[in-house]
Amino acid sequence: MTRIFNDPSEFAEEALAGFCDVHADLVRQVPGGAVRRHRPGRPKVAVLAGGGSGHYPAFAGLIGTGLADGAVVGNIFTSPSAQQAYAVAKAADSGAGVVFTYGNYAGDVMNFGMASERLAAEGIPVDNVLVTDDIASAPPAEAGKRRGIAGDFTVFKIMGAAAETGAALPEVVRLGRKANDLTRSIGSAFGGCTFPGADTPLFTLEDRKMGLGLGIHGEPGLFDTELPPARELGQELVARVLAETPHGAGQRIAVLLNGLGSTKQEELFVLWLAVAPLLRAAGYTLVMPEVGELVTSLDMAGVSLTVTWLDDELEPLWTAPAETPAYRRGNAAFAAGQMDGGTDAATAGGIAEDTVTAAPETFAAADASRDYALHCVAALTAAREALHDAEKSLGDLDAIAGDGDHGRGMVRGVDAASAAAAGAGSRGAGAGDVLAAAGDAWADNAGGTSGVLWGAGLRAFGESLGNDRAPGAAELAAAVAAFAARIAELGKAEVGDKTMVDALVPFSETLSRLVGEGAGADTGWEAAAREAADAAKATAALRPLKGRARPLAEKSIGTPDPGATSLAMVFGVFGPHLAGARQSAGARA
Repeated sequence: MTRIFNDPSEFAEEALAGFCDVHADLVRQVPGGAVRRHRPGRPKVAVLAGGGSGHYPAFAGLIGTGLADGAVVGNIFTSPSAQQAYAVAKAADSGAGVVFTYGNYAGDVMNFGMASERLAAEGIPVDNVLVTDDIASAPPAEAGKRRGIAGDFTVFKIMGAAAETGAALPEVVRLGRKANDLTRSIGSAFGGCTFPGADTPLFTLEDRKMGLGLGIHGEPGLFDTELPPARELGQELVARVLAETPHGAGQRIAVLLNGLGSTKQEELFVLWLAVAPLLRAAGYTLVMPEVGELVTSLDMAGVSLTVTWLDDELEPLWTAPAETPAYRRGNAAFAAGQMDGGTDAATAGGIAEDTVTAAPETFAAADASRDYALHCVAALTAAREALHDAEKSLGDLDAIAGDGDHGRGMVRGVDAASAAAAGAGSRGAGAGDVLAAAGDAWADNAGGTSGVLWGAGLRAFGESLGNDRAPGAAELAAAVAAFAARIAELGKAEVGDKTMVDALVPFSETLSRLVGEGAGADTGWEAAAREAADAAKATAALRPLKGRARPLAEKSIGTPDPGATSLAMVFGVFGPHLAGARQSAGARA
């Protein structure tokens, strides 16, 4: 259990603030995460690790000489938002470009990708390195779909060391991708982790059972089996990793035996005594192996084994010095010489956080659109109430084959969206600007895949409505279609993939069809909401083809998709405000 907390929803933010205070000599907090306290004496590539909270020492604990220049930190098990990634990159960039590196999860890919587009548009060189080391999450033929687990650490270490030598951005990226291609991991869980404030763990196992193929976001193993003695567990882990030895790999390897949160160091040492002889017997030389907690999952009981095959190019980077709050190897300051001529980032000119207060945004809108904007605010308020009531049930659905954070993420998103919409409306914004503000706030605060999708969808909805008039039925149907098109474009999901799209497309198509046949907005919306609710329930029979539930497809069968369920719920409560209010608002146009 996670026992020490105040408000569970603020746990990640408070943990980061405490970490930055303790290690103020090495790091400083910035919007979206943390960066090194000291700037480099000359421009260097900024290596930025990122992902959700709950994995300490990943990701903020790895900030320092020879490793990361900064970390983008999301809520627990939730990818950071694009705005967070952008803000950390701006704080860390010293003129040689930035590279984001993170595990291969849909929300991270979307959010870091959007941040990269924004940075590139400003002329900042930027690239991304995804980690795909988890051999349990997809077969070798689909290695690009694999998720990142403890292999994050070796990839980050090699990239950080390369950047410290002064390597240019393309070279740091090449070495990071090479390290990832030569890294394999497998894990095993003995017990689930528990969110702050939760009464029960995300998953449970029978006594003396283990789940093979765990994820670092609380996802249970791919299958359960009897918990073997340490010697047999070591054999299982080593055999599975070596079965995927990369073609042409050498005989020198970096090895991590990683604890997931509540597995004691002594237990890891016992397991190491089984793992190491097997690797040596296979002809390998173990180069500076690591045993301990490097990439965790809150209080999960479990272990993972990671092997990175080294060569003459990667080995010096793996063994190079590093100094971070959670990891030290050699004399990093002496080896890098980076402190000479460096500056304290909090006091360097142009480097500190921007303290200039922006002028309040002003809005131009027709009176009818401003009237309709009030109904948009009311719709978001209704959605906020519904999602707060459903937070636990949505989380429970998500925990079946995911990480259990969907309810919490939706609540964080709608809370921010509702507040932003009300604020914009109070300053005279029309409907389009109110919904755009809501979307931006949702994406920035919710994080994760659903955060970026809901944020982009609401912005597209608002852009379609505009600020010139209250929408007619056809305009409202077109705005919903714009919402759906934007989500399909970003998420690349189709009907049948077991995502929110399975409820969204039937809603949009039904509304457009009925409006085209002459139905009023209110009648069409009610019928579309029923179709969406039925479609969401029907996802129970589907196998997930997208998202974190995909590797655990069998566990998901029989359970409705949480994203489709929450979308049907939200669009259901939107109706009386967006469609029922349309005619009265339109009459004043």
